[in-house]
Amino acid sequence: MERSWWKEAVIYQVYLRSFQDSNGDGVGDIGGIIQRLDYLQKLGVTVLWLNPCYPSPDVDNGYDISDYCGISPKFGTLDQFDELLRQVHARGMKLIMDLVVNHTSDQHPWFQQSRSSKENPYRDYYIWRKGKNGAPPNNWGSHFTHSVWEYDPATDEYYLHLFAKEQPDLNWENPEVRQQVWKIMRFWLDKGVDGFRMDVINLIKKPEGLPDSPLPATCAEGYTFDCDLYANNPGLTDFYREMKREVLDHYPVMTVGETAKVTPEFALDYVGEPERLLSMVFHFQIVELRDNFTWGGFKAIQRKWVDALWNKSWSSQFLQNHDQPRCVSVYGDDGEYRVQSAKMLGTLLHTLPGTPYVYQGEELGMTNTAFTSIDQYNDINAKFDYQELLAVLNRYSRDHARTPMQWTDGPNAGFTEGQPWLMVNQNYPAINAEQQENDPDSVLNYYRALIRLRKEHPVMVYGEFQEYEPEREDVYLYTRSLDGERWLIALNLTGRWRQSAR
Repeated sequence: MERSWWKEAVIYQVYLRSFQDSNGDGVGDIGGIIQRLDYLQKLGVTVLWLNPCYPSPDVDNGYDISDYCGISPKFGTLDQFDELLRQVHARGMKLIMDLVVNHTSDQHPWFQQSRSSKENPYRDYYIWRKGKNGAPPNNWGSHFTHSVWEYDPATDEYYLHLFAKEQPDLNWENPEVRQQVWKIMRFWLDKGVDGFRMDVINLIKKPEGLPDSPLPATCAEGYTFDCDLYANNPGLTDFYREMKREVLDHYPVMTVGETAKVTPEFALDYVGEPERLLSMVFHFQIVELRDNFTWGGFKAIQRKWVDALWNKSWSSQFLQNHDQPRCVSVYGDDGEYRVQSAKMLGTLLHTLPGTPYVYQGEELGMTNTAFTSIDQYNDINAKFDYQELLAVLNRYSRDHARTPMQWTDGPNAGFTEGQPWLMVNQNYPAINAEQQENDPDSVLNYYRALIRLRKEHPVMVYGEFQEYEPEREDVYLYTRSLDGERWLIALNLTGRWRQSAR
């Protein structure tokens, strides 16, 4: 198997606005990351993934971008970003950026031009259609609204947005749009950035003709949320090949695609050797399992992906991110056995095949937050779902992952001297980095040991995977084997510490 730095990496996701505030305004910033680089270096992670830090109206916390080649003033300046990159590289680490090019902000100059008239040269940068019988062009439902279509009276047409109405989708069929994206990518790669996490990158190719979904309506207004219709469409790999030819082949970088509704078969089209259009993808089959979660189901998904991709491509491993709740609260026990659960999940993350992604605070065993009012939520998705899904918000809202990093037991958990942009989890006096720093049995020091083992023993990266007793719900047993070295991983999936031999 070909070896490479991104296969051996341990990637740490920095959700910038919640990581560390350096100027007291309650929002994390680039200066705060620089302050915490020693912490990250000591943790042992080798790559930082930085969530969007570009200028944005912040309708969707930075995923609505109004300038792709700048830094939002709330986070700092381009000069500060350059200093961050310099210091990251000086520590032997790498940095990847979030590339969000399925859509822009409606405040982006391209869209402002596009909506001004049907004759504007930027009109075809976005997807515009006439209505149908006094209604939107089709029955598609959006992630954050009922319809994907927003009527624009200035030109008497609708524009398409798979997410918020302030996030109009780019028209990737227009070659000028693709050339603009390549320019954006080169701008950051020429600065020295080491790659990209590509946001919803398998949604950029819309189905030909934009047909109605055949599925039943999923809301009272008659629209149908049908992500299978929006994702993995024929012709998508042509866009990836052009991206690789025009940009990626010219830089020694890694890419990871966020790919909704991806299967191993689709993934092999995207990451399979020898073409390898992307380095790896994130799939969400584990996430989709969580409402009826069983460890048997988890194991089956892992087996399916290992069997399909091993020796043909590469995979990723993650248990949470900025869009998912805290893993110890979802897959473990965030009460009596929080520490043990966090360590078990960390072991699983670092020993299953694929590159592990650690989300900030995961290495501390941070938990979901006990929100008590809808006013405490920032998540646009949570607010949209509030009336229908209030009961599940405290388990699954994206804001659980976005509460500020818990550094100390001091005011605001050491995140800021000002008013935090999002409430701090109330358990910060008991769960924080300072408290765990000098505790040899802490989750933090356990993560450090796991990462050190991964660096020192290639078997954890490249070793063959063999599972045992897959039907059991109480334990997860597997080996990793390489060049005569064989490791056994035995994970207790229960709150029981002793039981009779079977």
